[in-house]
Amino acid sequence: MKDSLQLTGLGMGSWGIGEDPKKKKAEIATLRYGLDHGIKIIDTAEMYGEGASESLIGEAIRGYDRSQLFLITKFYPYHATPELERRSLDASLKRLGTDYVDLYLLHWRGHKRLSETIKGLKELQEDGLIRHWGVSNFDVADMEELFSVPGGSECFANEDLYNIAKRGVEYDILPWQQEHGVNFIGYSPFNSGNGDTIRITNNLKIVARRHHATPHQIMLAWTLRSKQVLMIPKASSIKHMKDNLAALDISLNDEDLALLNADFPQVTTKQPLEMI
Repeated sequence: MKDSLQLTGLGMGSWGIGEDPKKKKAEIATLRYGLDHGIKIIDTAEMYGEGASESLIGEAIRGYDRSQLFLITKFYPYHATPELERRSLDASLKRLGTDYVDLYLLHWRGHKRLSETIKGLKELQEDGLIRHWGVSNFDVADMEELFSVPGGSECFANEDLYNIAKRGVEYDILPWQQEHGVNFIGYSPFNSGNGDTIRITNNLKIVARRHHATPHQIMLAWTLRSKQVLMIPKASSIKHMKDNLAALDISLNDEDLALLNADFPQVTTKQPLEMI
């Protein structure tokens, strides 16, 4: 039976952290600042730095009450069989310094049979090594196929790209997940790179000035506006983390949303699922 726990609000992403030894101290301090200020969800993957991100997170969370944290990690599609999932998870647990993860995700759709993937995940769940399992970068057709496989409807979450400039998920996969009780995790609220690939429009600047905020804080507040999704921005510094936390207090009104929609319109047709 699927747990009814709902993931919403703000978590911490970790794509790209742990890979530069010179940044290690600052990255650990940033994660701990987030933990100390109420963010309890951390998202990572075996792919990120080939385990370097998980190792850094393991060091950052040392000394914290594990029961109060929600750790998410992901495994490669070519590890999506019972034996390889267990091997991947074992390595991830060692790097994270914990004996279980709260959510274990198939990172993207591969060529392994979903029935085998689910079988392995349920075994890990039964052994207490994962609390929940889910997928990432799945579109509606993928989710419908997943639900057609025995045990597939127990999927706890799907993680997809979502930001003000990439709104395709709003057309179908986001409402599909809400209808079927599957948590939606949005990644890259500032898009790729250094967060500078979304154009800063005049309307975005107007809304930011209204709220005494930065355009990036408005971008993040916009993704959180429904209070039905979990967003996992990466923070590269304590200042960046403070900015992300402050976005939680921004409430966008209808006039704000109309201005933003004018520059970043809602999609009205099916879009191919975008990935980074």
